[in-house]
Amino acid sequence: MGVGKRSRQALSSAAGACQHDVDVLVIGAGPAGAWAAISAASQGANVLLVDKGYCGTSGATAPSGCGVWHVDNTGDLREKAKASRYTMGGMLAEQAWMDRVLEQTWNNIELLTEWGYPFPVDVEGKLRRNSLQGPEYMRLMRKQVKAAGVRILDHSPALELLVDDAGTVCGATGVRRQAEDTWVVRASATIIATGGCAFLSRALGCNVLTGDGYLMAAEVGAQLSGMEFSNAYGLGPAFSSVTKSLFYNWASFYYADGSLIDGAGSSRGRSIIAQTLQTQPVFARLDKADASIQAWMRTAQPNFFVSFDRKGINPFHEMFPVSLRLEGTVRGTGGLNVVDADCATSVAGLYAAGDAATRELICGGFTGGGSHNAAWALSSGFWAGAGAARFALHNPMKKRQLYRAGSPGLEEQGQARLDSSQLIQAVQAEVFPYERNWNRQSDELQQSLQNLDALWLRLRTGVQFQSIEERLRLREATAMLATSRWMYRSALQRTETRGMHRRRDHQELDPGQRHRLISGGLDEVWVRRQRVKEVPSSEGVLA
Repeated sequence: MGVGKRSRQALSSAAGACQHDVDVLVIGAGPAGAWAAISAASQGANVLLVDKGYCGTSGATAPSGCGVWHVDNTGDLREKAKASRYTMGGMLAEQAWMDRVLEQTWNNIELLTEWGYPFPVDVEGKLRRNSLQGPEYMRLMRKQVKAAGVRILDHSPALELLVDDAGTVCGATGVRRQAEDTWVVRASATIIATGGCAFLSRALGCNVLTGDGYLMAAEVGAQLSGMEFSNAYGLGPAFSSVTKSLFYNWASFYYADGSLIDGAGSSRGRSIIAQTLQTQPVFARLDKADASIQAWMRTAQPNFFVSFDRKGINPFHEMFPVSLRLEGTVRGTGGLNVVDADCATSVAGLYAAGDAATRELICGGFTGGGSHNAAWALSSGFWAGAGAARFALHNPMKKRQLYRAGSPGLEEQGQARLDSSQLIQAVQAEVFPYERNWNRQSDELQQSLQNLDALWLRLRTGVQFQSIEERLRLREATAMLATSRWMYRSALQRTETRGMHRRRDHQELDPGQRHRLISGGLDEVWVRRQRVKEVPSSEGVLA
């Protein structure tokens, strides 16, 4: 069954125990969503922000610190900053977008300073503003969201978008977990800021990031870009969810017998660790850090040490087992494709920001880690909020018949019972293994796609659920399944090694493949090429 307008169910005027009519709906309350809500409200829009968790504590940023791509516009500092990742990212980034992000990041950090964010002071008395501590950052952002007059629905995950007869996105529906009922928001513009997809790998802060926004957007016809750049794995202790990897620059890596793993601490270290983990455990020790570095580490990332302290392990003197957790598109660069400077998608009324949107524009095919992703979140959120507000104020909601755009995993149908936990485990079995996803190969990608396509067909055949929680979990599993199919079909099409996309059967970079891969579709996933725009910095973003 397709997902076109003919198959969509009309929204009843009585739908939703909790109903709202607004100018702009923001789905997702991490940094990008918070900046989007504040920006939209500053344009005079009536804004509602909904989040799966609690705005200020949910998402990958909230529980940890991250760097910020914050570069002064003096001398050639920004040119060097852009060049530092350009080749690494496979030359897919665009100069004009990098310039915009660097400038907007600088301006928004100025705002954070005015709002009272507690940036540390260096020995010369200057503020060090190239990093943010998640708890303080997101606590401040919630305060500013509320001060802007934005209403917040916490613990209220969105399930599907709403569209009118013309296909324009006009809000969304979802559930209030604590009230165990439903909500409907009719909005003139909607922003997807739901983050990426980490496939429930238990990486810190990532278990609310299951690709929900990708799925909702694809159901209304939005496109994705760079989904092959989705195999980011975070290095961390095997017994911890913390995947902050900066401190491993001071680590040595060992086999179980204490012998050193050659090259594991080099630039190729992650590949060597991934290869070794396929057959045996890997251990680390932060034995290259002197006393001053150790003291700095404790203050820079205190949550890094919580699990060690609980277990009574001194990571500077004792070996500890490590693993690689899949962080997917959270630290990858793939996401919803944006088509203009306002971060609009190809679907009228729908915008994307943060990790929900592609970061190829500034990172190409190599992870933006914390710094570039953080800069993109606050910049794209700011632009999407302003753009959505302008669209909404010029296209106010009138009396329109709205339709539910959601498709699989939402309505009970058929006789088959597809358990969400079984579906999640089946998807994870295809995307977690290092030998399948870290280094990819055609035959393995094809086999995984056969398995994933079969799961999708089974999902389409019929589902049943007995509770709101199971309905939510099944929807998350559906989003993970859809994400994995866009990932692997894109990976199959890129027959080279570029950025974080590594092919065992095509180990060299192919100059003829310097293009983007746009993907979409649900029942039938498609992939096509798109050229990288050669726009000089001085000529703006769009040709």
